[in-house]
Amino acid sequence: MKWYSQYASVYNREYNSIDKNIISRIKSNITSLQSDVPLITVSVIGYNEEKHLVSCLWSLSDMKCKYPVEIIGIDNNSKDNTAQIFKDCGVKLYHEEKQGCGYARSCGLYNARGKYHINIDSDTMYPQKYVEIMSEKLMNKNIVAVSSLWSYIPDKEHSKFGLIIYEFSRDLYLFIQSFKRPELSVRGLVFAYNIELARKVGIRTDIIRGEDGSLALGLKKYGKILFLRNRRARAITGYDTMKIDGTFFNSFRKRIISNLKNYKKWGTSQEEYIDDDNNLVKH
Repeated sequence: MKWYSQYASVYNREYNSIDKNIISRIKSNITSLQSDVPLITVSVIGYNEEKHLVSCLWSLSDMKCKYPVEIIGIDNNSKDNTAQIFKDCGVKLYHEEKQGCGYARSCGLYNARGKYHINIDSDTMYPQKYVEIMSEKLMNKNIVAVSSLWSYIPDKEHSKFGLIIYEFSRDLYLFIQSFKRPELSVRGLVFAYNIELARKVGIRTDIIRGEDGSLALGLKKYGKILFLRNRRARAITGYDTMKIDGTFFNSFRKRIISNLKNYKKWGTSQEEYIDDDNNLVKH
């Protein structure tokens, strides 16, 4: 049985349909994990994530970490039971009324009490040693941030072979890209960083996508961003981002075409990016 099988059993389910014994178990485990003097802050952001959040928190509640941690939740003005789930599961909750991933991430960052910050997305599940492995990498000299990898939940709607090929190709590309442009290989759902330095850089709230990469770009001047390939630190998530492209083939084709056009940039670093107008938040 896969490590995530029990968590996936409640993925995409209405909160009221989930066995309350599971919620009690999650609350008990999370309560026992919480430290008054955390070295690591694990912040979970969520907007209308009722169908996914229990799976996420269940996986986090089973973490094995030898360092003191705190787990906090950020409800980004949800209209469903997201906030209630955080409370029922014993997670200290913050409300961020300004809509957007950047605002939610910032709320987590500035309410964190630890030295290291582990970004967590509500629609994603994490293996038991994930937090410990990411944090230990951050403890190495000159490492200011760490980005890991993720897989998709196998299902009947997606080819198993196609999934393997897609993930292998994507991982290889991200790895190659990370040598000169690690900020482009960073993804918020598997990103961890030094809190003090991140507060100096700040998280952008004026863009729709890319607040994670923008933060990574700012952190580069303080040290190295590590691209981690470790199965024990590989998260698993759903297909929401994939739905934009429709299929693995379409997603892969679009990225290959885009990257071939910009192949000369692979070997050069960049200190600044100019956002397209369609990525700017309209006020």
